[in-house]
Amino acid sequence: MVHLESQVPALTTYFDTSATTPAAVEVLEAMTYAQSTAWANPSSLHSLGLAAAEQLERSRLSLAAGLDCEPDELVVTSGGTEAIHLALLGAAAGLTPGRLVISAVEHPATLAAAAQLQQRGWSVKTVPVDKRGLLDLDALDGLLVPPTRLVSVIWGQSEVGSLQPIEAIGARCRRAGVLLHVDAVQVVGQLPITFRQLPIDLLSGAAHKLQGPRGIGLLLVRRGLAIQSQLGGGGQEGGRRGGTEPVVLLSGFAKALELSHACPSPAPLRDSLLNRLLRLPGVRLSGPPPGDSRLPHHISLLVSSEAGQPLSGRHLVRELSRQGFALSSGSACSSSGSAASPVLQSLGYSEAEAASGLRISLGPWHRPTDLDALVEALQFVLASSVASADPLTANASSRSAQR
Repeated sequence: MVHLESQVPALTTYFDTSATTPAAVEVLEAMTYAQSTAWANPSSLHSLGLAAAEQLERSRLSLAAGLDCEPDELVVTSGGTEAIHLALLGAAAGLTPGRLVISAVEHPATLAAAAQLQQRGWSVKTVPVDKRGLLDLDALDGLLVPPTRLVSVIWGQSEVGSLQPIEAIGARCRRAGVLLHVDAVQVVGQLPITFRQLPIDLLSGAAHKLQGPRGIGLLLVRRGLAIQSQLGGGGQEGGRRGGTEPVVLLSGFAKALELSHACPSPAPLRDSLLNRLLRLPGVRLSGPPPGDSRLPHHISLLVSSEAGQPLSGRHLVRELSRQGFALSSGSACSSSGSAASPVLQSLGYSEAEAASGLRISLGPWHRPTDLDALVEALQFVLASSVASADPLTANASSRSAQR
């Protein structure tokens, strides 16, 4: 069994929780127990199968309680990407082809699902965002008319940390009679979710963002809304998703969500770190300021030399890695061939600025002393970059970087 004491030292320099998180010790213990007692197929009628079915439903009930939804509104998926595809393609299958509206800062999974809908006769319209990454609600209002039938919005943006005003967006969609899907992959485990009270129809999430296992996600589907299964098979998940249910993984997901509710908000620690980072020459914030419009564990920065020349975010990430720190220069799921972030460009930044991003995301294991070491490491890397004979400009990086 892995003990907490053996994990913490390695995690103190890990600041990339928006990409993924290590499974919590309690999660590993819950999964080990489930593997030893509920390993059978939950569709089997013998005692071992019934034990697995019971564990499956216990986990489903726990997740439903933690997300304030009905157990039969929860569909188990293999992760956030599948959940997003099931939401958009599954809901669209029951509608006359029309228009899908998305924001300019969506995750690549949503863009991929939108592309599939276009192949099926749907049109796709993108709503712009402001400099903070927040949706233009007036522009959205203008699109909530026929032929718009479906809206998909990322709640917490992984690169710049912006939190969209989901209740305001949902209220607009409800008035217009338009279905709303919310990508909550970055939000589940960071903020309380009350699906029963939210004016949304579909919500996707993934366990590995909150110290749960990889390979397990969920889609919440409002009661009365029919979605077409994208994976045929044995009719599991109420006929909405075929495949033998991953009992062990779902046990881990349920435990991870339970643990997240007991964690204090990371916002005070994040704010302390941000204030110190912004004192470093050439470092400035991208996305919204700390508050209700930013993910509580998230910092996104643009980095330049003291002369104002944007530096390569990727190079800085590699140099910080050499110092033992794990950060990101953008979304871990992007397949773009350019070093410039499309998300930052959609906020109005130049190509050079959009290649100078750094993302820092905290986990529940971080303590104030961990912040001291990170600030010192970034200060050292920035000083080394400025002193280097080979300037680390974003443009130079973008010519040679491989994604």
